[in-house]
Amino acid sequence: MRPGESFVEQPIRSLQTMLRVIAEEDTRLPTVVPDGVYGPTTMQAVSAFQRQYDLPVTGITDQATWDQIVSIYESALIRISPAEPIEIIMEPGEVFRLGDSNAYIYLLQSILTQLSNDNPTISPPDHNGVLDDPTSQALAAFQLLAGLPPTGELDKITWRFLSKQFTLSAHKQANKRNNFE
Repeated sequence: MRPGESFVEQPIRSLQTMLRVIAEEDTRLPTVVPDGVYGPTTMQAVSAFQRQYDLPVTGITDQATWDQIVSIYESALIRISPAEPIEIIMEPGEVFRLGDSNAYIYLLQSILTQLSNDNPTISPPDHNGVLDDPTSQALAAFQLLAGLPPTGELDKITWRFLSKQFTLSAHKQANKRNNFE
């Protein structure tokens, strides 16, 4: 939850949204609904925040309180937001072939290793940053499963399929792990 452009010139709603995000992470603070009204609930949330962060407890959002809320909010937002995706930038028509060495190949090898957990036809390659024979064979096995020509080469289309399948596989594995805890 972020104070979006719709909250421009709505400082109370922005304050309440930031306090709500902070409270999601710090359960000692009360949750406030961003209604744009600086009423008793907002004053209580501000007071609790001030108490928690060693500010004078007034229930009023002065500049020091605002600055501290913004600082804590920005840190909390990073922790509760989804991780940023890694964007692989390949030139039009670029293809990584047998023997190529590139930092992207490390990612490819990691993805193939993850996918091998779900599918025994994909053998996990070594992580050496080189599109070697084992990596090419694992990639060709994946391409076959994905309905792509099994070239063993990495192009944009194969990368798109790999990244989607990796996301599903990693999510599935995380859910399994969380269900056993």
